[in-house]
Amino acid sequence: PYCTTCVLIHCLFCLHLTYLFLFLYAREVHILWFSKLSASTGSFTDEQFPCSKFILAIGHNSVAFLSSFVLNSGCWEAAGSVKLWNEWCRTSNTTSVLPTDAFCLFYKLISDPTVLLCQCNCYVAEDQQFQWLEKVFGCMREEDLQVTILSTCPVTDYKTPESTLTLPSPFLKALKTKDFKETTCCPLLEQPNIVQGLPAAVLSYCQVWQIPAVLYQCYTDVISLDTVTIEAFKPVLSSKNLKSLVKVKLNFKDKWKVLSLLILECLRV
Repeated sequence: PYCTTCVLIHCLFCLHLTYLFLFLYAREVHILWFSKLSASTGSFTDEQFPCSKFILAIGHNSVAFLSSFVLNSGCWEAAGSVKLWNEWCRTSNTTSVLPTDAFCLFYKLISDPTVLLCQCNCYVAEDQQFQWLEKVFGCMREEDLQVTILSTCPVTDYKTPESTLTLPSPFLKALKTKDFKETTCCPLLEQPNIVQGLPAAVLSYCQVWQIPAVLYQCYTDVISLDTVTIEAFKPVLSSKNLKSLVKVKLNFKDKWKVLSLLILECLRV
């Protein structure tokens, strides 16, 4: 009986380790580059690729903003994707996505392959953020790199002596690293406010590795995809990193047509 008990305990222990291994493997962050980018040819190699600008949008509204005002110029092509799984979402490698899908996709500028854009429309759990940072920034040569992050959060997270009910929501605030020397497109985020999640992880990484970076965070009272919240990001179009990426011939009426199509796609789902 004693030996049988020992064998049973050993089997249960091995089973537990197996489940633990499978769980940790399932939560691993995988990045698939469709090709490894080379500055001279526009194609990718096995080495780190040079990156002069990295523009990261996190969340429905910031992703929709970049889709309408930057990606809609037609000068971009898909460069890669992030595959991850956690308790809130599961992404895939497909590039055919709806605004309500969970995805994390990379695009490169055809005319200048050192410009990389990322639309992160999925939740990256705390235990996955370090992997995300290591695998994304680990592929880039960080000399002369500038990072712009766009994100949203509930206006109730904003700390102020006034009532949040009286604030003109949505509104934009900026947070930057020590090495970011340019003027921001909106007022800086005041203390004791903090940022959380992947935006905070990216900004902290850039601060540690002395990469010029700025986070534009939109405080809004609407959680879902919303044209008013998207419009709140418009001051960012005058920033150095985005100014040259906006197609001049595309006027604001055309952009609002694109925004309307995004909203209609969400209503169909």
